[in-house]
Amino acid sequence: MALFFPLKGSLHLFRWFLLLSIVFYSISTVAKGEVEDVPSPERMAISKLMSEISVLTDNAAQMRGEEYEAIQLQLFHKNQLLRDRIAIAIDNKALPTAELVALVKKQQQHSAGSMRYLESQILSLNEEINRVKGQDKLPLVNNSRELQQYLFDSYESSWENLQWLEVLGEPDQAALNEFKGKLDNRMRLLSASVGYLSQQQKSISAQVAMSPESEKPALQINELVVDLRLNIVTNSLRELLPIGDALTLETSEYKRQIFEVTGSITYDLLNLTVVLSIIDSWSSAALEWLLENAPQHVFKLLIFLLILLLTRAVSKLTKKAVSHAVSTKNLSISKLMQDFFISMSGKAVWVIGILVGLSQIGINLTPILTGFGIAGVIIGFALQDTMSNFAAGMMLLIYRPFDVGDFVYAGGVDGKVSHMSLVNTTIRTFDNQIIIVPNSKIWGDVIKNVTHERVRRVDMIFGIGYADDLLKAEAVLNDIVATHPAVLRSPEPLIKVQTLNTSSVDFIVRPWVKTDDYWDVYWDVTKEVKLRFDREGITIPFPQQDVHLHVANQPESEAKSDEV
Repeated sequence: MALFFPLKGSLHLFRWFLLLSIVFYSISTVAKGEVEDVPSPERMAISKLMSEISVLTDNAAQMRGEEYEAIQLQLFHKNQLLRDRIAIAIDNKALPTAELVALVKKQQQHSAGSMRYLESQILSLNEEINRVKGQDKLPLVNNSRELQQYLFDSYESSWENLQWLEVLGEPDQAALNEFKGKLDNRMRLLSASVGYLSQQQKSISAQVAMSPESEKPALQINELVVDLRLNIVTNSLRELLPIGDALTLETSEYKRQIFEVTGSITYDLLNLTVVLSIIDSWSSAALEWLLENAPQHVFKLLIFLLILLLTRAVSKLTKKAVSHAVSTKNLSISKLMQDFFISMSGKAVWVIGILVGLSQIGINLTPILTGFGIAGVIIGFALQDTMSNFAAGMMLLIYRPFDVGDFVYAGGVDGKVSHMSLVNTTIRTFDNQIIIVPNSKIWGDVIKNVTHERVRRVDMIFGIGYADDLLKAEAVLNDIVATHPAVLRSPEPLIKVQTLNTSSVDFIVRPWVKTDDYWDVYWDVTKEVKLRFDREGITIPFPQQDVHLHVANQPESEAKSDEV
């Protein structure tokens, strides 16, 4: 059986005990003649309050339920009014000092008894909270909050009593030392409770995070109970700190503990002692963490770095192996495709190596991989144009319309393909400009690969005048083409009269050359045709037009008029 009645009843009992003691001490004081019947306002007010308290106490003994609660509240209020009157009497010296000292000492005895009673009740209540389970703890915790508040009121009253005695010129050093020891012990007990409940809070929070859904409700109730109890004891400790500071007790550690638990910044943190205490606590915790965990984490870091080094070596070997495999003539893979496979193989090895390294240092890869998947979907929607370039790049790699080094006309740009990625192609123009073209634009337009074939035909047209020897000009053109070292004998060159233009007779000259010799042959043959035609007396006509003027005969009448 508990050491107290059901808690609500025990609180009622405490209130009754508290106020009955006041009435008893007050009445005994009057009986001893310590308060004389002098018709002063303060004495009359004090006497009236004691009389009212006596009547309420008698009525409370006969009441039950809500009426009893109402009377208890009135008794508590009357007691506070009584103390207020005593404070006014002391400030104004409305009563003789001896009478005031006697009243304060009776209040002092009462406060000491109240503290002992409440501390025993709180101890019993904590045992009851630890004994019950689940939701049954919640009402007990709420009652604990009320008891803690009453206990703080008792400590505050005791401190006020000691101050009153000092004001009255009757300081009680023995009582002051005893109260100082009690307060110090009380703050130590609350501090220990704060530390214990803080550890419980962290432990239960970790259990809630790791437990299955079926077990979470019960753990969450326990978490709520621990949070409430931690809040109660933290507030109780905070309320006692001003009294401790007034009594010159060392409270910096308690303030540091309250700051670490609540995280609330108050003016107390401006105190250098409190700041140093916080720094010392943090540095001690950091040092302790380093001593306990540093070797393990350093070892994991070394393992991670070793895995990265191995990954780098494996990536290089993989790229070399893939490069050797894709460069064989049997596969006939384009240079762009080869570069793509080599690059992707190295990156794939790096991704695998980093994931293995992260798993070795204790990082759970499931959320990371899930996050990559979700991020991939989001990025896919956000970067639709980039994804279309990526798809176009894959099509270009598969169908291979051009390769690195080819001269192409693609995406409205002509030049030499310098580099290609999965999203764009870099083209170097003939005047050495770098143009980056999105792959989607290239794939969606006409692609002309000038240098894809090894052999090309050079198409040229040369005109002679109508008065020149046609067969001689044809022979000269055949000789020029046949004697050029870069012109291929097979396929045979083609030299024919093509068009009878308005001012020239046009020959088509179409020799076959290697692709690399295209422009050399084009420029050499054009130059040689001009030089040979000049030597052979063959004209190269240019556009011209002959204009003939005919003068008509004038009539005689007009001629005579002109003469006049």
